[in-house]
Amino acid sequence: MILAIDTATQYASLALYNQDGVLAEESWFADRNHTVEVMPRLTRMLKLANLKVADLTALAVSLGPGSFTGVRIGLAVAKGLALPYKLPVIGVSTLEIAAYPLRSSTLPVWAIVQAGRGRIIAACYGQSEQEWQLLVEPHLTTFENLAHQINKPALCTGEIDAQAAHLLQRGSDQKAALDSPAARLRRASYLAEIAAQRLEAGDQDDPDALTPIYVSSP
Repeated sequence: MILAIDTATQYASLALYNQDGVLAEESWFADRNHTVEVMPRLTRMLKLANLKVADLTALAVSLGPGSFTGVRIGLAVAKGLALPYKLPVIGVSTLEIAAYPLRSSTLPVWAIVQAGRGRIIAACYGQSEQEWQLLVEPHLTTFENLAHQINKPALCTGEIDAQAAHLLQRGSDQKAALDSPAARLRRASYLAEIAAQRLEAGDQDDPDALTPIYVSSP
């Protein structure tokens, strides 16, 4: 059983996942209340699933980019649960989690998270040499600048409100396509599924060495 924790931005998500699929999941707008909200919700989820931390087989956590405080809280919770039980930990980029449900698309996928003060962090994923991979590294930008950067049809997902969706479509001359708001939600179940695939491949991280991913201004 994998416990996935994503507190990298104002949107938080928790999930329990095993070989049969998603056992439980909760996603909510945490704003800046991760410190007081995450552990009670996590404890409740384990209780409802009739599980204890000792029943887990691995932890998955979003490493950012995102909120400085949010990323560190999620990482601290994951390490705090994993280390006493010697559980493997898988760290995954926030943007990779956002793009993951669109991995079968033939179009490039721009994943977006809010960075505050009118800025966003964006990265592009897509098919290259028959593999799903990162095409454009995460970088700080704005919705207006990203719209101009999208010069061919692409999908946009992640933290995009109605005004930003309009900016992307108008600024890209309608080259940017968007799913519905519900489909753009970054979910911990996607994080857990990525982690499950990495574990099956024998790929896991050293909990002591895991650090947040931050994107600085150029």
